[in-house]
Amino acid sequence: MLVLAATPIGNLSDASPRLLAALADSDVIACEDTRNLSHLAKALGITLKARLISLHDHNERDAAAKIVELARDADVLLVSDAGMPTISDPGYNLVRACAEADIEVSVIPGPSAVIAALAISGLATDRFTFEGFLPRKSGERKKLFQSLSREQRTMIFFEAPHRILEALEDAGSVLGDNRQAAVVRELTKKFEHAERGTLKDLVDWAKTEPRGEMVLVIAGAQAEEHDYEELAKKALQLAAEGVGMKAAAAELARVTGASKSVIYEHALRLKA
Repeated sequence: MLVLAATPIGNLSDASPRLLAALADSDVIACEDTRNLSHLAKALGITLKARLISLHDHNERDAAAKIVELARDADVLLVSDAGMPTISDPGYNLVRACAEADIEVSVIPGPSAVIAALAISGLATDRFTFEGFLPRKSGERKKLFQSLSREQRTMIFFEAPHRILEALEDAGSVLGDNRQAAVVRELTKKFEHAERGTLKDLVDWAKTEPRGEMVLVIAGAQAEEHDYEELAKKALQLAAEGVGMKAAAAELARVTGASKSVIYEHALRLKA
């Protein structure tokens, strides 16, 4: 059997009794980084007796086959450096391989940065989507935000502290500066903090260069979202009258509260 176990995302006190027992008793543990697991076990006061197998993004496909064979006859514990394996961490291919091989997969639940950030964001929690790490390049980030511009569920992203300002600026340019959002940082740690407000508010806050592990939570689009196709047609009409396309999109955005960049992108598509 393969057993997925969530590890602390910051506060060691969040390690569950089941996790402690599993780490102490397991004969085989697949982990993202053997050194990090050894440090965690030491911090938790556990002496590992297990055979450690490295399973990370670069070797997962190759290592999965070996672990599947081990899991046929014995329990194999899978952990990542922090949080739940497979959630923006290695493990997906291994779980899938075990499922295809008809090997039981179980779970020891625990800390999750995704759920914790959503819970304290102050945004809607009834429906949400986790989008993982944002792209590193601005153009790719904007393309992603564009694809989510009509998403009505609360959206959750991971982002590095040195890119959070640019990410917020890109989100505002595509989704609109007034979209509600929150940045939650240092979850479960001493300086845990949730900054809430509009994307514009968060851009101003991010200019103070906040540090730490960050989760970006953005409110979904309202059900009464603007008809961007109709606004794009109006932008093309204004452009035909001599107004520049960008200026037309900006004026319509000012009047309606819609996103200038979304109007502009739709207008370009209609024009093509």
